[in-house]
Formats: sequence, structure tokens, C-alpha cells
Amino acid sequence: MNERIRELMAEADRKCSETRGIYDEILAELIVRECAQVCRDQSNESALELDRENCASAIEEHFGVEE
Repeated sequence: MNERIRELMAEADRKCSETRGIYDEILAELIVRECAQVCRDQSNESALELDRENCASAIEEHFGVEE
């Protein structure tokens, strides 16, 4: 697990201190938002030119996930 995931977990923990279910939901939402932002930040190319494999690779690299 890389530092960004730890930061997202800490943020989710701060946002929810009562129920684990809500924590999990918030953490999942933060991760999805982070993934979407990785795709948006990928390059100066238009969204139509950015293919799925480049986006997937960028997300894996961002979170330190190895093949």
C-alpha cells in the first residue's frame, strides 16, 4: 500500500468516526475520485485520445500497484 492510500484512509477516518460501514463507503468514494483525477491529469491530450490502457496504467502507477 502506498502513501496516497494511507492518506485516503486517514481522510476517511477523519470524516467518519462512528460506523465502519460508512468509513468503507467514504474510503471507496475517495479512491474512485482519486482514480478519476489520475485519468484527467494523465496528459494534455483530449479525453477522446486517452485510451483505457493508459488510464489504467496511470492509476496502477499512482497507487503503487504492480502487475
